[in-house]
Amino acid sequence: MEFKEGQTVGIDLGTTYSAIAQVDETGSPVPVPNEEEEPETPSLVLLTGDNRVIVGPNRMRAAMEDPQNVVERIKRRMGDPEYHRTFDGHDITPEFLSALILKKLRQDAEKRIGRITNAVITVPYYFNDARRKATQDAGRIAGFNVVDIINEPTAATLTYAWHCGELGATGVDKVKPRLVLVYDLGGGTFDVTVVQYTPTHFRVLATDGDVQLGGVDWNDRILDHIAEEFKARHGLDLRESPQTVHTLRNDCDLAKLDLTDAEKTKLTVRYEGKAMMVTITREQFETMTADLLQRTADTTELVLGQAGVTAQQLDALVLVGGSTLMPQVLRMLRRVTGREPYTGLSPHTAVAQGAAIHAAILEAKYRGETSDLAVKIRKMLAAVKQENVNSHGLGVVAINPKNGKEINHVMIKRNTPLPVEVSQTFRTRKENQRRVTVQVIEGDAPDPVACSLLGKCRITDLPEVLPKHSPIEVTYAFDAAGRISVRARDKTGGKEAAIDIERRGGLNEQEIDSFTKLASDYTVD
Repeated sequence: MEFKEGQTVGIDLGTTYSAIAQVDETGSPVPVPNEEEEPETPSLVLLTGDNRVIVGPNRMRAAMEDPQNVVERIKRRMGDPEYHRTFDGHDITPEFLSALILKKLRQDAEKRIGRITNAVITVPYYFNDARRKATQDAGRIAGFNVVDIINEPTAATLTYAWHCGELGATGVDKVKPRLVLVYDLGGGTFDVTVVQYTPTHFRVLATDGDVQLGGVDWNDRILDHIAEEFKARHGLDLRESPQTVHTLRNDCDLAKLDLTDAEKTKLTVRYEGKAMMVTITREQFETMTADLLQRTADTTELVLGQAGVTAQQLDALVLVGGSTLMPQVLRMLRRVTGREPYTGLSPHTAVAQGAAIHAAILEAKYRGETSDLAVKIRKMLAAVKQENVNSHGLGVVAINPKNGKEINHVMIKRNTPLPVEVSQTFRTRKENQRRVTVQVIEGDAPDPVACSLLGKCRITDLPEVLPKHSPIEVTYAFDAAGRISVRARDKTGGKEAAIDIERRGGLNEQEIDSFTKLASDYTVD
């Protein structure tokens, strides 16, 4: 990790909205407004052609465009090797499209705070290794020196501690640790995390989530409801028209916002020369989305159990993400936890502010500056320590001796405190086996096919005439920075092999350089 000359920021790269923040001269994390004086920028990209794109138009403007030219919800495709799209004759990826959003954030912020070089970018805690690598690559393509990737609930907890005047406080070594549950329901992703902290020590106890669940799914339920009503009356399925769906998505989003404050709302739908007005009540909306909300309730209870704490032991229940403004979320959390959720943070910018705090902590520890601000931040933040858990199991492909089928043998379970090292002895499968391949997989499913392959570790030239079932020791290590190392040792002859896995996969260095140049060629408005 190296900091370059220039400003340092924290960025919340969201599914529907993104935000950027910086620790100011007083040591406070403040959002940096965009060109339109808004603290958030829509994570929408209009591909207009001629080396020009528009990032962050309002949804009404985007709804008027050909849906083929509009990119939205791209965060859900991060790390997805199956995503393919062509623009201006170039094959583009989710990393490149996300980089355009980041470039817009940087351009607007630089008009206020000067040249930006360093950034911490947030991801959902439940993002796997490939998605984290893709996010890091997007930052690099946008021209940032990405000094770290931080989990969104961890960032939100940093903001909460700062907001309570506790972050970095001195003379509190013996203070009782506080327990906070962060419920993060954003536009496209969801996770729940339990964090235990003191003013200088943050430790994640448990986390779980869903990278395919968020506010847009509530929108889509409204859209499906309207489509079914229209089909029942006119016999036409408007979902067959990409343009109609594209336009209606904006209306459904606005209807959801209306139902936050009002008991009912109305939408007018036009398709194939037919028109229809649909009235949706808050009660209807909550009924049609009840299963989505229940999924978040189940995850909340699961994480509390995994953390080994009860809701009564919590000191705070912190809400993050714009979708937490829906009234049914508050009611559900009161019912599940018996607590009043803390609403003192901005659900829109708390994550970006926490990323800015984390960036300031790293910079304070890195730089040897003597300015008043640097000294103040160092004194306040340099002692802060953060401990995480792994959000996905880490396993090895093994053979079930009962049926001969491949299974995921989990070596490091999900929610294990980091760093950690685990060793286990396996056996060769046949006589005179000359090589062993350890397949490193990420995931919790019993079937290896349902998991992600991170890498392979091979031992070759094993001793001749090696008996069947000879011992092979496999050691998995997972450090605090997310780096994975695997060692395999033949305990008979002493042969060893090892690999290090650090956010591999996705784009290679040549592709990153190529996309960086391409991004610099585009004018982003």
